[in-house]
Amino acid sequence: MSNLLKRWNELAEIKDELAARDWFPGTSGNLSIKVSDSPFSCLVTASGKDKRKRTDEDFLLVGADGTPLEETPLKPSAETGIHLEIYRLTDAGCILHVHTVDNNVISALYAEQGEITFRGQELIKAFGIWEEDGELTVPIVENHADLKRLAKEVGRVITPQTKAVLIRNHGITVWGENGFAAKKHLEALEFLFSYQLKMAILGRLSSDPEFMKTIHA
Repeated sequence: MSNLLKRWNELAEIKDELAARDWFPGTSGNLSIKVSDSPFSCLVTASGKDKRKRTDEDFLLVGADGTPLEETPLKPSAETGIHLEIYRLTDAGCILHVHTVDNNVISALYAEQGEITFRGQELIKAFGIWEEDGELTVPIVENHADLKRLAKEVGRVITPQTKAVLIRNHGITVWGENGFAAKKHLEALEFLFSYQLKMAILGRLSSDPEFMKTIHA
């Protein structure tokens, strides 16, 4: 089996798993996986496709400038430039971008801080953080309509420790050295976002005397 076909199948399986979680509402989201380093090429999701279905037109092969490397009527995702910037700056082998309610709410709540940091949470071990006082920080950038500007903004906040970037009200982009690592990072972050929101809601409710009366009734 060729490397291209292996990477295609790997990305298709990841897409299937994320679609089963309903993480691609309204054809949103985009995925990519590196195929070669020299010359650079990657498979990226075709624009406007229903990601709940698997077809022979789900992905297309593009080069370092985002141009398709084969004759095709398909268009690469409009956000391919963001993927290419991440590949340029990191050792990413796979990049996943999804829109969920939790990651959108988190991006809005913490946008003014420009980041969200998790401490004392078991799931940060998914990122290789094993220290007892370890922490994981995810930067948050504004959702620029100009996608070239957005790609540069994502690139600006990437450090050697960064494995994900939240875009305000526009989902999260996560990467890893391969498909397994990228999916692991995404799953861990979605858990952390859900936990953070539930704790915030409980904290708000616990400060409400009328709510506390119902708990202790």
